Amino acid sequence: MAKKEVNVLNLADSFAEFRENRNIDAATLVGVIEESFRGVLAKLFGTDENFDVIINPKNGDCEIHRTRVVVEDDQVVDSNKEMPLSEARSIADDYEVGEEVSENFDFQKFGRRAVLTLRQTLASKVLELEHDSLYNKYKDLVGQIVSAEVYQVWKSEVMLVDDENNELILPKSEQIPGDFYRKGEMIRAVVLRVDNQNNNPKIYLSRTAPDFLRRLMEEEVPEITDGLITIKGVARIPGERAKVAVESYDDRIDPVGACVGVRGRRIHGIVHELHNENIDVVNFTTNQQLYIERALSPAQITTVYLDEENKKAEVYLKPKEVSLAIGKGGLNIKLACMLTGYTIDVFRENDSQEEDDIYLDEFNDEIDQWVIDTIKDAGWKTAREVLSASREVLLQRTDLEEDTIDNVLKILKEEFEKD
Repeated sequence: MAKKEVNVLNLADSFAEFRENRNIDAATLVGVIEESFRGVLAKLFGTDENFDVIINPKNGDCEIHRTRVVVEDDQVVDSNKEMPLSEARSIADDYEVGEEVSENFDFQKFGRRAVLTLRQTLASKVLELEHDSLYNKYKDLVGQIVSAEVYQVWKSEVMLVDDENNELILPKSEQIPGDFYRKGEMIRAVVLRVDNQNNNPKIYLSRTAPDFLRRLMEEEVPEITDGLITIKGVARIPGERAKVAVESYDDRIDPVGACVGVRGRRIHGIVHELHNENIDVVNFTTNQQLYIERALSPAQITTVYLDEENKKAEVYLKPKEVSLAIGKGGLNIKLACMLTGYTIDVFRENDSQEEDDIYLDEFNDEIDQWVIDTIKDAGWKTAREVLSASREVLLQRTDLEEDTIDNVLKILKEEFEKD
């Protein structure tokens, strides 16, 4: 049967723009265009079920066909779904009542308003699609480093654009003190979070988050990437100082040495990226007393008393070590607290007590050296330190037999009683 000449609504310009500039694949865009057409048709006629929308995936050309049932001329109730017999026979003279007629539907005959509505609907749906794509892309990148170009610098934040021209935000609070940005400059930052209020995603970056330092170290230290070294904790005071705890799963690898590199080459690049932020790398251990000692380096700790329930620690040092433990501006002790999760209080050791204290190694003629080494590994180095700890804590920390601990305490007490 003959058909009327096909009229095509050409959306080629819009189609090309969406595909090339907005990075939307053809299949998805075809679906969006069809959905947009059907939405407008449903508004015009109350339904779109008797319409076929055909989109050319190469250029966006569109054809619409409407199917209607032939009825007697005086029995037309719904002109959208029914066609008078006389009209059907003007198309082909052999049409009969009850047959279906599929004809090209000229969308543009409904005027400029309908076409404008279609374009607005299409633009809205494509924008929604873009937002969904942007959100899904960056929600999976939270905690990862991205590179972006500085587009605009304001007092409270910096706007950047990625290689797909998506806007990213670096708030002032997430910038390293001393950072200075110029338009067109490429910078690196970690994706902090992605907000998606009202389907309008906003991507926030950070250069101050601990994860930024963590990811930089993963990039610079192959042993971390290979899984031979693990970063167990990161504490930062951005632009000033940081502490990183690392652990090796291979006894042949020194985790601290591997992270620092020969002559500090590996850590130097990270320090430069962070505007000369000093980075201390320490060995992680599950022994909390020893972990706190290492976190307070370069200070030499004499005694550590733990209150595990309240996450508090009392640290005793020789007077000359106190300033090292606290650090300039209190940075060292603050970072140690952040790294270990303990509130650390520093105390000066009594000078007179220091003078009459005795190192445990001096008792190796009465106590087995392996017992002395076990006690030292648990954090006690002198006789008074051991005597000042409770019997229960000694048992718990050293995992020695009760008789062994009782014998050690007896020998140490007798030494001071003699004096």
